[in-house]
Amino acid sequence: MSVGQRLWSAVPDSIKEDDKRLIIALLAGTYLVYALSQIYLSFMANAEIVPAVANSLQNLTFLIAVYAIMALALNLHWGYTGLFNIGIAGFMAVGVYSMSILAAPPGGSPPGFGLPVPLAILGALVITAIVGGIAALPALQLEADYLAIVTVGLSEIIRLVLNADYFSGTVTDPESSSYNVVEVFGLKFGTGGGQGINTPLSSPTSYLYGPGSDPNALGQFVYSLGESLGVNTSVVNGATYGLFLLVFVMTAYYILLVRIGNSPFGRVLKAIREDELVAQSLGKDTRWFKVKVFMVGCALMGLGGILWQGTYGFVNPNTFRPIVTFYIFTALIVGGSGSNTGSVVGGAVFAAFLFEGPRQLARVIEAGTEALLITLSGPGASMPSPNNFYAAFTALDPLGWLGYTINNISSLRFIFLGVVLVYLMQNRSDGLLGHRKEIAASVDLSDREGTAATDGGESDE
Repeated sequence: MSVGQRLWSAVPDSIKEDDKRLIIALLAGTYLVYALSQIYLSFMANAEIVPAVANSLQNLTFLIAVYAIMALALNLHWGYTGLFNIGIAGFMAVGVYSMSILAAPPGGSPPGFGLPVPLAILGALVITAIVGGIAALPALQLEADYLAIVTVGLSEIIRLVLNADYFSGTVTDPESSSYNVVEVFGLKFGTGGGQGINTPLSSPTSYLYGPGSDPNALGQFVYSLGESLGVNTSVVNGATYGLFLLVFVMTAYYILLVRIGNSPFGRVLKAIREDELVAQSLGKDTRWFKVKVFMVGCALMGLGGILWQGTYGFVNPNTFRPIVTFYIFTALIVGGSGSNTGSVVGGAVFAAFLFEGPRQLARVIEAGTEALLITLSGPGASMPSPNNFYAAFTALDPLGWLGYTINNISSLRFIFLGVVLVYLMQNRSDGLLGHRKEIAASVDLSDREGTAATDGGESDE
């Protein structure tokens, strides 16, 4: 039995059989680990504990929420239908840029359509779905690796088009006010080119404010609570938005995908995933089903991009590099494709322990090591920090190795991700919850005396 299987067997059956309990237990344990580590770091640095813990947890909450949302959207393509779409970053870019262009003022630089933000978001979802449908028509003629190549190529095409000066909509000749604009039916707009574009969701916590600039009753309560704890406004805004994503948006995604999976449409998708030829022999137009699910999934990816990258107030094409797609796929692989609960768990585990975890661990080790050196060698003692790999590993100094690792943890994290993926492929290729396969029948025909998973899954026991 592998380490992952032993850890899973140690989880009480009451938690494993209830998705809500499983997710809550995972989040509670993760928050506890981060809170304790941040308390330790604050204590070692003689800093205020509550603001530091609040800042760390609000950042963690946001990362968990956005990766869980994107993993759920990808699960509709890969987990339900078996479509190997690795152009996620491109469809996120379409959603964010479409919203920004639709909401930008007509006389701005770049110009836009001046729509209200809610209409701009709805329009962006429609545009992303249409782009996904157009891409699906030729791409879905291919399978497996070939589909992957087409989708990653499309993602890069989208990024390079957004980066091109020809579509930027910015001033090229100040004297004549010449613009590189795109004009459709007399409406002008631009992408901002390499300079990027402003997004209208720079303050996603607008629900905390009334018609004016003053906080409403909810805002007054939240900000007064933060003030009493010594937490500044930006951290309070980040925490409330992260909780909004975690509780409401992720729940909406989860419920939507569960309903899709349990519908007749979803059962056809699962049949396509298992054997497309059999689904065709039963009279199903599998090509049309794949086009429709591709459009829906792309729209959800576009919305995820809006809720994630669209909330920073500014975005540029380089934000949507293929590495973003790699991260989201890693989250789904860790959790287990084919399970909605697995998607949420994978997003949480990836964000907390694979993406942010190495940096947090490096901070804890660095603080403890420096405190030990000061205790042993006196004030002013510090850990050596070699400039490069060769210098670190030829010095035969364990402290030098540790210093090099801590200073380069962001780069070494990729090696760690690779090791984790190799381990999962060899020991648990289905991911943490990939054994909870969603049923394809209209009723649960699994063993009634067994431990059937509550998200429509079937236990592997």
